[in-house]
Order: sequence, then C-alpha cells, then structure tokens
Amino acid sequence: MPATKLSVVQAMRDYVTKMISDTSGMKILLLDKDTTGFVSMVYTQSEILAKEVYLVERLDTANRERMQHLRAVVFVRPTAESVNALVQELKVPKYGQYHVYFSNTLDAGELERLADADALEVVKEVQEFYGDFVAINAALFSLNQTRCAAPAAAPAAWEPRVLERSLSGLLSTLLALRRRPVVRFQKSSPLCRRLAHDVHAAMKAEGSLFDFRRADVPPVLLIVDRRDDPVTPLLTQWTYQAMVHELMGIANNRVDLSGVPDVRAELREIVLSAEQDSFFAANMYRNFGDICMAIKKFVDDFQQHTKNSQNIESIDDMKRFIEDYPQFRQMSGAVSKHVTVVGELSRAVDAYSLLEVSEVEQELACGGGGAGGGDHASVLARIRQLVAAPRVRDRDRLRLVCLYALRYERHASNDVAGLRAALPPHDAAFVDALLGYAGHAVRSSDLFGNKSISAFAKKALKGLKGVTNIYTQHQPLLAETLDQLLKGKLREGAFPFVGTSLRDRPAEVIVFMVGGATYQEGRLVDELQRNAATAAGGPGVRLILGGTTVHNATSFLDEAAASVGK
Repeated sequence: MPATKLSVVQAMRDYVTKMISDTSGMKILLLDKDTTGFVSMVYTQSEILAKEVYLVERLDTANRERMQHLRAVVFVRPTAESVNALVQELKVPKYGQYHVYFSNTLDAGELERLADADALEVVKEVQEFYGDFVAINAALFSLNQTRCAAPAAAPAAWEPRVLERSLSGLLSTLLALRRRPVVRFQKSSPLCRRLAHDVHAAMKAEGSLFDFRRADVPPVLLIVDRRDDPVTPLLTQWTYQAMVHELMGIANNRVDLSGVPDVRAELREIVLSAEQDSFFAANMYRNFGDICMAIKKFVDDFQQHTKNSQNIESIDDMKRFIEDYPQFRQMSGAVSKHVTVVGELSRAVDAYSLLEVSEVEQELACGGGGAGGGDHASVLARIRQLVAAPRVRDRDRLRLVCLYALRYERHASNDVAGLRAALPPHDAAFVDALLGYAGHAVRSSDLFGNKSISAFAKKALKGLKGVTNIYTQHQPLLAETLDQLLKGKLREGAFPFVGTSLRDRPAEVIVFMVGGATYQEGRLVDELQRNAATAAGGPGVRLILGGTTVHNATSFLDEAAASVGK
C-alpha cells in the first residue's frame, strides 16, 4: 500500500539497508563512482560500518587486497564501465562470495557476460534495486545531468545520452517510491513531450514492474521545462541551503571550504545533510538573518551553561569564541561548522555588495516595469551604477544584465547592448545565449505578469500589503503551476496528459524539471507540503521535486550556453 509520506531519501536508504542486511557476516561494500554518491547521501560511513561492513571500496580501485573470508556486496549502475569492471573482478575474484545489485535494469546480454566471467561460481545472486538517483532531501532528488539539449537544435531536442539517463533515472525513482502515476507535461517544450511519452511507454511495456496497489486517486507526474522560468536560478539566494549552493557550491551534499581563510583542517570539506545534521535540518530553509540568530542562541546557551561572560555580538566574535573554547566544538557537534559557513557567507555579502545587488534583482523579477515601461529608467540607472561598482563581482554583474535582458527584452528603449558592452567579452556572450535559451520567443509562461489581469491584480495586492523582506519577494513560477494543479485548474491545453487523464485533485505529485531544478524550488515544495498538512490536519498533499540537476546561477548559465552552441 502506498506510504503516507513520499521520501526519496527513505526509499534509497531502505534499498541500501536491505542489501547490507541480507548478506550476513563480515562483508565489503563495493561501489562505482555514481553509487558512491547515492549511498553517501543517505548513510554515514560509521552507520555502514556498524552493520558488519568491514570496508567500503570503489570497484575500480586497483590492487585491492585479496580477502577470501569476506563476502562482497556490489552496488553499481548498469553502465558499460561498471559491468566491464565487474567482469574483470569475477575473472580473478578477491572475495569468497559476491552479492550483486544493480541500481536499474540490466541488459540481458550484459547478464550473460557476467555469467561467463563467473567461472569460479562466486556470484550468489544478481538483483535489480531501483536506486538510480541522488536523494538530496526527502522531497528533492537529482540525476546530476547537465546539458540536456543538443547544441543549437531547432526545435529543441534532447542530447541522447542525457535523455537515456533521465528516462532511466526517473523510472527508477517511480519504482523506488512504488508509484505508477498519470503523466502530464508542458506542451510548449519538445523535451518535456519526448520524456513524458517515453516514461508512459516504458511503464506500459514494464507493466509487471509497475503493478502496485492503486490509490483511489493516482499520483501525477508533472514534467516541466527550466526554460519557462530562467529567473529563479539567476537570483541571489537568502535561504541557507540555496545560499550556500549559490556562493560556495554543493555537490552531493558536500561543500568545499578549503578556500576559506584560516579554516581548520577538519572543516576543509563538510557535509550538509538534513538526515545527518539536526541543526541543518531545522534551519536549511530559513533566511540568512534567522540562521545567524539561531547560531548565536546556541552559543549563548553554551555560555550560560559554562558561566562564560565573553561578549559575543558578531559572526567574527562567534568564530573567535569557538577557537578559544575547543570544548564548545565537542559539545556543539555540527554547529561549529555552521559558524564557519555562516562566517564565510557573511563575508561574501559584505565584500561583494550582495544586499544592493539583490535589491535590484528583486525589482527586476517582481517590480512593475514590464514591457510597457513603468520604472525602466530608474532600474536601468541602478544597474549601470552596480555594473560600474568596483566591489560587485563579474558574476553578479552578469546576473544583473541577464535579468534585465529577460525582463526588458521587448522594451523599445532597452539598453541590453550598452550593458553587454560593459561586461567582459566572455560574459557578454552568456547574455545572448540566455535569450536564445529562455527568451520571450521560447517561454510559454507569463513570467513577469505582463499579460494577465489576474497577475497584475496579484502584483498590486502585494504592493498594498507590503513585503516583510524585500530580498525574498520573488516566488518561482513553479508556485503558480502547482497551485493550479492542486486546485484542479491547471489547463490541459498547456499541460496535457499522456494516455489516462485525471479529473480529481491529486493527493500526490512528483514534479520533474528538465534542465534542472533549484534549492529555492525545493524549499517551495517543502513549504507547500507543510502548509497542506497543516490545513488538512494530516498528511495533506504529498510532493516531490526532481531535476536533471540542481542549479546555481553559474551552472544554469553554462546549461543555457551549451544548449545554443555557445
């Protein structure tokens, strides 16, 4: 029976637990480059070692020690590279038994190759466990795939390798969650159309795999295109997880802090995981100011406990306090690493004038100066001032010019050419690439609210009510799309079904974003889910967001440039 809570983290963790637990005795866990990331997202090294796992190794590691008394649990993707490595392993086996698990379906020919290589009959089982995705948060997953579109294809077409990986990864996610959804897609996107039809055909062809107990109202798989909302990944972020990804980069929940001045050795690389870090779980979606206050409260509580009266008013004061009191690091666990992260974020905000940059970004994303004019002149003057400011980084200048170009693309007096000329030549090329990738001619949505009366009314109402935080006014386009879907009002003409249609309001929705999602949209999905649960007095609607990747501004602009052959 479908679970009351959808969680990609729990689904992946259950697979790993079963693999390890079903093989008794001391064992070694052999992984490939992909599954190493899959497992590390849901299990700590110490948790795995506590389950009679003697060692965790990469299958492609040369000169591993021969240990015939150990049993090997092998978890790899069914790629040619991993199958070849396993074939070589089985020809000269280093362990007494092999229990092999593939993260997705394995071609019959490859299975025969493994059987031929297993002359010593050390393989005791071969199974397919559908854990072929990166589980970031309970309601957010990625396939770590960039450059979805074939360069300069018209109309837009998939890069074949990425289409194959997106299809297999999405099917794996559905199988792991034990869901067979009805499929809807963004009609204006050739990429969404192709993936939606391929997913539907695969579920039909593999009917026995998808033969789960049906809910009264089936889940919905909604496939949308990043191109329809190029604004969200370009904005300066102010919630913790999204801000870290924008300013430092997060790769499989790991953050490289080696470039931070005077960072302690154990903090050169840190893990930010809601499953492994209670402070991060409680604060990952909170605004930067709230994070600073949460850390200060923790330090204040420690001072009170230890009767310490040192005055602590700033992030720098907190960093010095931690250096002076090693026992705080022992008591606080993960909190001390967050002081380092927040200290670096705070330094970047001040050093690069990010508050000033963000204010103008929000005006571009949410303000009233659409194609009809409005405050265009004043916004343009502020952008010119920031582009010329010495403290503003090149990457932030580029983001400002890109946002301006998107908003005022059709404005008769726009100065896109003049702003481009103020950028380094390499950056200027990104502006043209972005307009080719997600400009007005490509988008199907009313992204800036210039067309519909209802959008204008919402904007006016927001102005009357006032905004509590001018730096976080913007809402991703996905908010409106999901609002319409959950109310049963999402237009079938714009988001058609493949095969079976659905008239009821869905209770479960899995969104997949071709071209990459963002952590800000992950926060949105979590917020919608929590609000629905509060309103319903129970589980409410259950939502999961996935994407070919999870973008920050830099990776998004790279994606745009690659798709138009720049």
